[in-house]
Amino acid sequence: MISSLHGVVLHTAADQVVIDVGGVGFSVSVPADIPHTATVGERLLLHTSLIVREDALSLYGFADRSELEIFGLLISVTGVGPKSALGVLSHMTVDQIAEAVTAEDDAPFRRVSGIGPKTAKLIVLQLAGKVQPVAPSSKATGAGSTDVVTQVAAALVGLGWSDKVATEAAAQTAAEATDAERDSVSALLRRTLALLGPAQAGQTRG
Repeated sequence: MISSLHGVVLHTAADQVVIDVGGVGFSVSVPADIPHTATVGERLLLHTSLIVREDALSLYGFADRSELEIFGLLISVTGVGPKSALGVLSHMTVDQIAEAVTAEDDAPFRRVSGIGPKTAKLIVLQLAGKVQPVAPSSKATGAGSTDVVTQVAAALVGLGWSDKVATEAAAQTAAEATDAERDSVSALLRRTLALLGPAQAGQTRG
């Protein structure tokens, strides 16, 4: 079992990275946010799941173990395969998934390509009691800043990024921004767009 990979990024695509580990290049399917932040030539650690099929060995990689654990839970749901589970994790954070399950709200799952109404309901039913929303990030700087981050994330979704990419990028930028930037939607949006790169807009629309 390959449970993690730590090596140099050789290539990135919309939903895949290739990592050189000891001279061997591993192709890993990943959520959409990872190719946005991975840099060719730099080192990257991924927590991985090896899916063995009769005709293929496929690696799926995640930035942290909580995503890997949710991936495992998702593929245990009837009708959810690895690609569909990866699609969920490309559009929703672990906390968003937990909140939807806790609220018995299958609508966010139905918005993921490849997840139909029946499967969305099964995700909510079968994951009930298995996931819990995480505590608010310690990087949050107050209600005002949180509201600005929410508005920036919404603007990014309108430009074509997925909810997950938009939310994580806005939060990352806010954590590194000045107090003045955190209080300004336009300033924080400009900084977040600089992080993501305008040319990427629309590539992760779900």
